[in-house]
Amino acid sequence: MTIKLSDEAKKQLISSIRRYFVENLEQEIGDLKADLLLDYFLKELGPTVYNKAISDAQAYFQEKTADLDGSCYEPELTYWR
Repeated sequence: MTIKLSDEAKKQLISSIRRYFVENLEQEIGDLKADLLLDYFLKELGPTVYNKAISDAQAYFQEKTADLDGSCYEPELTYWR
């Protein structure tokens, strides 16, 4: 599965990468180099981050659904108490 970004998100990320290089490495890079670096990150690091996010979401929902009886239970036939 390839991680796809909107044009606007890609534009903002390229700008962020360029700013990072200027502020932290004291080096300017152009849009092409920043775009190539972003593509590398998405292909090499993206799947690891994506898989961790999916794993975390699964654990969260499994925890929430494990106690549905306790958190969502309503006693029945309580009118005549």
